[in-house]
Amino acid sequence: MASKSSLEIERKFLVTSADYRDQAVDKQDMIQGFLSRDPRRTVRVRLAGDQAWLTIKGMSSADGTSRFEWEKPITKDHGLALMELALPGRIQKSRFTVHHNGFCFEVDEFKGENQGLILAEIELTHAQQSFDRPQWLGQEVTQDPRYYNAQLSLQPFTQWE
Repeated sequence: MASKSSLEIERKFLVTSADYRDQAVDKQDMIQGFLSRDPRRTVRVRLAGDQAWLTIKGMSSADGTSRFEWEKPITKDHGLALMELALPGRIQKSRFTVHHNGFCFEVDEFKGENQGLILAEIELTHAQQSFDRPQWLGQEVTQDPRYYNAQLSLQPFTQWE
């Protein structure tokens, strides 16, 4: 199982309609737990089906678009064991993979305490890279840390005022 590390460059958007579902090529149900939510380094375990990953993310850039990411596939048994060590506040979501004009969007429909929140992320090669926006893509929230999964595990969407 190979690990990958890189500078992750992504932008995050609210989703305004369910039209992305018709374009989705894949759907995965996921559970995420956090072993650390320190803003300088978050450590996450993710379970999806029979797969699991351990991910470490560094601090975000000032504009929120980039940060260091290291990810390693782990066995499901290791993922389940690490999930037992996770801090309170798990993230539950369904992730839809949507291809649109040469770009891949990951659309997350949150469940549980974050029910009602739907976010789309797009990974780019550089922060100013242009892309065609699908009609269902709404307001950009890249710079708003409330929408980071680690923050949503602390302050769920349903508890916002």
